[in-house]
Amino acid sequence: MKKTLRDVDLKGKRVLMRADFNVPLDENRNITDDSRIQAAMPSIKYILENGGKLVLMSHMGRPKGEVKSELRLDPVADRLSELLGRTVKKTDDCLGEDVEETVNAMKDGDVILLENLRFHKEETKNDPDFAKKLASLGDIFVNDAFGTCHRAHASTEGVTHYLPSVAGFLVEKEIRYFEKVTKDPDEPFCLVLGGAKVADKIPLIENMLDKIDFLLIGGAMAYTFLKSRRKGVGDSRVEDEMLDTVDNIFKKASEKNVSIFLPKDHVVAQEINENAKSKVVDEDIPDGWIGLDIGPRTVKSYESALGESKTIAWNGPMGLFEMKQFSKGTRALAEYMAKLDSTTVIGGGDTAAAVNQAGLGAKMSHMSTGGGASLEYLEGKVLPGIAALNDKE
Repeated sequence: MKKTLRDVDLKGKRVLMRADFNVPLDENRNITDDSRIQAAMPSIKYILENGGKLVLMSHMGRPKGEVKSELRLDPVADRLSELLGRTVKKTDDCLGEDVEETVNAMKDGDVILLENLRFHKEETKNDPDFAKKLASLGDIFVNDAFGTCHRAHASTEGVTHYLPSVAGFLVEKEIRYFEKVTKDPDEPFCLVLGGAKVADKIPLIENMLDKIDFLLIGGAMAYTFLKSRRKGVGDSRVEDEMLDTVDNIFKKASEKNVSIFLPKDHVVAQEINENAKSKVVDEDIPDGWIGLDIGPRTVKSYESALGESKTIAWNGPMGLFEMKQFSKGTRALAEYMAKLDSTTVIGGGDTAAAVNQAGLGAKMSHMSTGGGASLEYLEGKVLPGIAALNDKE
């Protein structure tokens, strides 16, 4: 187990915390969704209540080592000030003399936010000098940015070489749920996979086949699976180069007694747009039509597996959920999962967006805040930002 905020004395200490404040902004630079800021609040409040001086750091967007005024973190500082009821000062850079002076003048309970880390190309290169300079701003390092834990950057991995390093409460919760799912799931265990590409999910499937009882496939990747079973897929997206790999998955699944569920019916259209005429077809999709969501029979079939399961991990939507008429399958599964007593772990990214869109995030056991990071955890990879934190004795 990794050390957490509870394992260190914070009083009077400068606490350097990596958060994920990469929030969406509208054209007037107003935050349109502050859930990432809200997710960091338990750690922030705990540090302040325990007498720490809090130095927050984050990236926003992909400025690629250049200063871009539209990616400055001022809206985040304003929102943090509102939530905390105290002024959160934002510095004009993330290091330098002015930053050092501001940090050195802090009193217990003060909060400052450093400017966008990625205005420096050294951040993503995990440059040791850059990491050392960041580390000089703190006495303790806290990583609470799960969404960047799969990246060995200066602010996630580099700083840990110079400071005692612990997990914040958000990262602690992510570790707890993903360790449970990948190492000690309650059985039966159901893995639900969707999204566009089979190729993206192969390492995950190969890592999880030993652990699961049911594998439910949806999204565009389902059509490659269906084609490998000689089903008609019309003009749906298929990765022909993955057909042999998919055949191999069926073989391994059969050896390990894993039941693979594929769509039995489909919501199809002749073109991909909001106003396209759609219909439900059974089994084979006719030529000229594209599968864009799972149909009602499939939903019932998938619910039967979900209802039996004690643990459910879900990564990838069941259809093109961004368009309302192709979002019903994803929403139906989310609504069904929300009623279950099982442990339900939702991978970040599009899956979390779809579940939140349905207003069901609070009903799941755990909604991951990291798309790429949750995917790599399920693939069995070591996440450098987590591996670098101090272990409990």
